Amino acid sequence: MSVRNITPVKEFEDILPKEYKDLVNKGPFNNKKSVDDLGTFKEIIEEHPHCAGCGVSLGIRLALASLPSPEDSLVVGTPGCSFFALSQSAVNYSNTAFGNQNAVATGLKRMLQIRYPDKHKDVIVMVGDGGIADIGLDLTLHSWFRKEKITTIMLDNEVYGNTGGQESGMSMKGRVLNMAPTGKKFDKIPVFDMAEVSGCVYGARVTVANPKKVGQVVRNAILIAREIGPTYVQIFTPCPTNMKFPPDQTIKIAKEAQKDQYSYKEFMTDEVAEYLKNI
Repeated sequence: MSVRNITPVKEFEDILPKEYKDLVNKGPFNNKKSVDDLGTFKEIIEEHPHCAGCGVSLGIRLALASLPSPEDSLVVGTPGCSFFALSQSAVNYSNTAFGNQNAVATGLKRMLQIRYPDKHKDVIVMVGDGGIADIGLDLTLHSWFRKEKITTIMLDNEVYGNTGGQESGMSMKGRVLNMAPTGKKFDKIPVFDMAEVSGCVYGARVTVANPKKVGQVVRNAILIAREIGPTYVQIFTPCPTNMKFPPDQTIKIAKEAQKDQYSYKEFMTDEVAEYLKNI
């Protein structure tokens, strides 16, 4: 396994699109960046294939801008809307089979601890609600039961966005969607509460309407996972395509959710509270 960052060879540099050159020359590696610096560096390509107003792509941008050490981070994803931006980002990224991302992240984290015993290598799962709450719930929970030192970030758009608009376990009860014409019949799965009782030492629930808060909790979650145990961040990333609202209303919809099912919420163990006092 190479210890260097991979960059294009000189022979092919001239034929790369400018956006990909910028990922190398203006990416977040070895730079101290945060959500306050968005627009001054390149975290993903601007022509990513997400829909206009996509909450997931915004959530990804905020999360990537909050990594404590981008050059020492490995983001693990799974098929879904999040794949489109993450596969074209300026971070190390690994895609998995649908739902087994926390199992793969576990193996990668253990391998990196052996390969780099004296250096922190952050492994961050970053996938949608379907990958975590539905198809991957068992593997997610077991990574928490085992106290794996990884951070899990759910990009919760409350729908299966890239396959036509089926209801997700995270959809709100009663929500009418393209493939749920009579409305969802059961409550939103309480994954946030499950994280607290399943071994996560820290968790936070936020929306893309509060970028600084997203940046703060993502950064904290990753730093805590390095030292103490598994952490969880749940970000509301509303989907204009399947929820049928104008793409310029994404932040407004997220703000409205903050008054109801997505009010800010946080939990932590006493050990984490003490740790956060000292960083």
